[in-house]
Amino acid sequence: MLAFLDESGDPGRKVTGGSSRYFTVAVVTFESAAEATACDNRIHALRSELGLPRRYEFHFHSNARSIRRAFLDAVAPFNFRYHAFSLNKDPKKLYGPGFDYKGPLYKYVCRLVMENATPFLHGATVVIDKSGDRLFRRQLASYLRQNINQEGATVIRKVKMEHSKTNNLVQLADYVAGVMNRLVTDKPDALDYLDRIVHREGSRREWP
Repeated sequence: MLAFLDESGDPGRKVTGGSSRYFTVAVVTFESAAEATACDNRIHALRSELGLPRRYEFHFHSNARSIRRAFLDAVAPFNFRYHAFSLNKDPKKLYGPGFDYKGPLYKYVCRLVMENATPFLHGATVVIDKSGDRLFRRQLASYLRQNINQEGATVIRKVKMEHSKTNNLVQLADYVAGVMNRLVTDKPDALDYLDRIVHREGSRREWP
């Protein structure tokens, strides 16, 4: 089993000073490696169809609406499941000193989305975007294995780090996170995007 994890928004708490109101993490899971490869190949082919460079990185936040729609329509037929967790960082709703630190907040939201996905995971290889602080990413990998794996059941077998710019399925996780973050912030086009992939939904939560 393969799982790909990425986020939308940022874990900063200064909502009135530039930080995003929501921090969303999404994980995309494939039961079949063959299905994951087929989806990967479809995303690769989409670049040529759209006249984009071979190494173009699909990134929901920066892509035009036409590219977003084309990407979501391209991946929708493939057999994957997504799980998403959106944390509302509004200081009036979110309490506790632990949330004031980016690292612990990031790990916590990743843990929650992986816990929601646990019924669908068994011996999974989890792929995380390699960009950012290397030490923190290693700590995150260890944190997830320690908190998600259960006695007598290996939910996460391995955690790998790969750059999103070279991994199409991490880009898919970025897209799912982007759609979910757009949904919780009530953007007018959010449902247009959601409708294209909602049949692949495993779980979706917003808290608090």
